[in-house]
Amino acid sequence: MRFSEPADFPWIHDLETEWKVIRDDLDVALADRERVPGFATISPRQRSIADERSKTLVFHFFGRRVDENCARFPATAAVLERIPDLTTAMFSILGEGAHIPPHFGPYKGILRYHLGLRVPEGAGIRVDNETRSWEEVRSMIFDDTFEHEAWNPGPGDRVVLFIDILRPLPRALDQFNRGFFQIVKNTATVREVQSKASAKSRTA
Repeated sequence: MRFSEPADFPWIHDLETEWKVIRDDLDVALADRERVPGFATISPRQRSIADERSKTLVFHFFGRRVDENCARFPATAAVLERIPDLTTAMFSILGEGAHIPPHFGPYKGILRYHLGLRVPEGAGIRVDNETRSWEEVRSMIFDDTFEHEAWNPGPGDRVVLFIDILRPLPRALDQFNRGFFQIVKNTATVREVQSKASAKSRTA
C-alpha cells in the first residue's frame, strides 16, 4: 500500500489540532532563514536529490534529538514528544521551483508522514503511480520505499512537518526493527547530522 489512512493513527488527529502552534513556530523559523540549513549541508547523502532550495530544520533524526531546535521551539517539540515511535521530525522546506527527483527510501521499517504547513497551489508528490497534493492542516502518510518525487512550482515555499515513525509490525519483526534502529541511531553518519543541525541552530 502506497498511502495509508491517517485515521488509522490516532496521534494524527492530535497533531492536526496543534497545526496553528506548529505553523507559528515555522513562521518564526523562516524569519531567521540563516539558521535553517540546506538539507544537503547537514546530510551530504542528500546531495543527489536536494539542491540549495531544499532546506530543513531538524528536531529529531533517527532517534537523536536536536536539543537546540527543540529549545527554540518548545511548543512544537512538546507536540512531537506525544507521537509514539517517532524516529525523525523536521520542518521540510521545498523552495519555489524546486523538484526532488524520483528516488527510493532504503528501508521498509518506517512510514513517512507529512503535515501541510505552507502549500502553494500546484505543489505535489508522486508515490509510485499515485499523485497527490498537500493541503494545509491536512495529513498524508506513505511508504517511502516506493519510488517517489516531489515538486513545488511556487509561488513561495512548500513546507511540511516531516515525520518518520516505526512501521507497525508483528511482534518478532517489531523487535528486530527496534533493534536495527538502535544500531542506526548510534552510527557516525547519524551523529554527524545531529551535530551539524545543532551547530547551525546556534549560528547567530
